[in-house]
Amino acid sequence: MDFTPTEAQSDLAQLVGEVCAKLVTADRLRELDRDGRFDDQLWKALAETGVLAAALPESLSGNGFGVLEQAAILRELGRVVAAVPYLWSSVLGAGALAEFGTAEQRELAEQAGTGDAIVTVALAPEQEVIAVADCDGGWAITGRTNSVPYLDRAARVLVVAKTSDGPRVFVVDPSVESVRSEAQQVVDFTPEFLVDFDATPAQLLGDASDAVASWLAERAWLGLAATQLGVLERAMDLTAEHTRTREQFGKAIGAFQSVAQRLSDAYIDVQGLRLAVTQAAWRLSEGLPATESVHIAKFWAAEAGHRVAHTAIHLHGGIGIDRDHIAHNYFTAAKHHEFALGGATCHLLALGAELAKD
Repeated sequence: MDFTPTEAQSDLAQLVGEVCAKLVTADRLRELDRDGRFDDQLWKALAETGVLAAALPESLSGNGFGVLEQAAILRELGRVVAAVPYLWSSVLGAGALAEFGTAEQRELAEQAGTGDAIVTVALAPEQEVIAVADCDGGWAITGRTNSVPYLDRAARVLVVAKTSDGPRVFVVDPSVESVRSEAQQVVDFTPEFLVDFDATPAQLLGDASDAVASWLAERAWLGLAATQLGVLERAMDLTAEHTRTREQFGKAIGAFQSVAQRLSDAYIDVQGLRLAVTQAAWRLSEGLPATESVHIAKFWAAEAGHRVAHTAIHLHGGIGIDRDHIAHNYFTAAKHHEFALGGATCHLLALGAELAKD
């Protein structure tokens, strides 16, 4: 594979970086932690600059870019721990609607690309949602799922539910009476919800196969890994700067062997995650089998994420656990991405199962 970024990757990363630099500050992050982690200013800016629609097809007012470009955007958003649902609404929600949806459902994808609508996804692995076809050819879903992000702002939610023929994806209006939700407390304050469905009307997304569910799962795992890469890169930048300027016994703490060793190990972890994310994104973009590569990327996001996040906090010392210090935001973001949709052990087991098939 060629590791050289595409021109679109570089341009989009630069654009997102510039937008975020203007709008996302430490003070803004503290404000969002208090008032709810949805940065409406940043979301509007990403819509106005065309970032939200960049990967939509041209027929839906997009630019037709793909997984590599989305990974570049997620990495930049991770670097500023951006409080926006780009992964859930643009990559997964709008992406699945554009790829598999009916004409009406594709219109919703276009609205998501302009920022006029938010689409979220219910993908929690422990979900217990069952879909049943009714006599009129429609569907109804019943059950519970958790950790559904940004449900309070979503026009529609894509729900993976069990059917007699395997998992299928359904489009649901979360405002109907048969949908009940309860806010959950999440480590980095991301708005996530426990959701109950009670014979809730639902539209089938795509044909009668499990291809849509697999499509969503692989891109969700990769998206979390790409976001984690940006989080860890910036966390290490902050930590390296701190160890260069913080002095003990008359010299910078970065000069001590034990500190230098931890920084070196963290650097290797970040490089490993970068390689895994790049490989998985490239295989998906080329239409190659990518399940193993995606599990490897998510495993690295969890395993390396744990080590690097703790290194950043430990080397910052007491200020690292101060919720008013920026390092704390990167620690909590890294812990969220570590466990979201499965931790390291979960993906290692899944990888083993994939390898056993061969």
